Amino acid sequence: MRRSLVLTNEAARHPFRATLPPHVTRIAEVPPANRMQWRPLLDEVRTFAAVYVSGVVGVTAFIA
Repeated sequence: MRRSLVLTNEAARHPFRATLPPHVTRIAEVPPANRMQWRPLLDEVRTFAAVYVSGVVGVTAFIA
């Protein structure tokens, strides 16, 4: 079995993370994805409006 010469990683900043082997805490390089501009669809806007209005009506009816 291969062991590290240093048993803790002082850069981990947490006792549990310091005891983990280096390959566990290594962060993989992920290339940035091309992001498209997000726009809400008409169906999403209608659904949000329906849920919002029904919630306001329900709370108002409960209070009144």
